[in-house]
Amino acid sequence: MTTQSSLLNNNALAFIALSNEYRQALESARESERIPFVENMLRLLPRIYISATDLQLNQFLAEDAYLEGRLDEDFYDSVRRGVENLLGPDDTYLEVFEEDMKYSDTPIAASVSEGLADIFQVMYNLLDAIRDMPEEVVLSALVAVKDDFEAYWSRVLCNVLRALNHIRYTSTTADE
Repeated sequence: MTTQSSLLNNNALAFIALSNEYRQALESARESERIPFVENMLRLLPRIYISATDLQLNQFLAEDAYLEGRLDEDFYDSVRRGVENLLGPDDTYLEVFEEDMKYSDTPIAASVSEGLADIFQVMYNLLDAIRDMPEEVVLSALVAVKDDFEAYWSRVLCNVLRALNHIRYTSTTADE
C-alpha cells in the first residue's frame, strides 16, 4: 500500500492547502474589511502562482486530464458580488495585456472581482473533485489545473495582483 506522500509531493500538497486557504478567503469576503482582504490577497496570490508554477507533474501528464466544473453559476456570482461590493469603485481596472488592446483606441476595463472569482472557480472545482479520492484522481486533477494555469488563469492572477497592489498602496479609505 502506498502512502499519501508517495505520489503527492510537498509542492502538490502545498498547492492544495493554498487552494483551500484561497477558497475560504473568497467565501468569507462579504464579512471582510476592504484593506485586510486586499492584503490577504496580496499575500496569497503570489504564493499560489509560485506553487502552481512549481507543480512537478510531468511524469503524470495525461492527455485526458480534465477537471469537471462543479461550481454552480449562482455561487460563483455570489462570490464575485461579495468581492465587488467590498472593493466598490476600485473593482474595475484598465487591462493593458488584453490581446484586443493592440487594435483598440479605447481602454479595456477588467474586474478584480471577476478575476478572483475565476481563480476561485478553479480552486473550488479542484477541491471538490479531490475530496476523499485516490491519489491518481488527485494527480489527474492537478494536471488539469496546471494546464489551465499555463493557458489561462496565470495571466488573470498576475493582472489582478497588479490591480490589488494599486488598491493597497493608493487607498485613502478609513479602513486601512
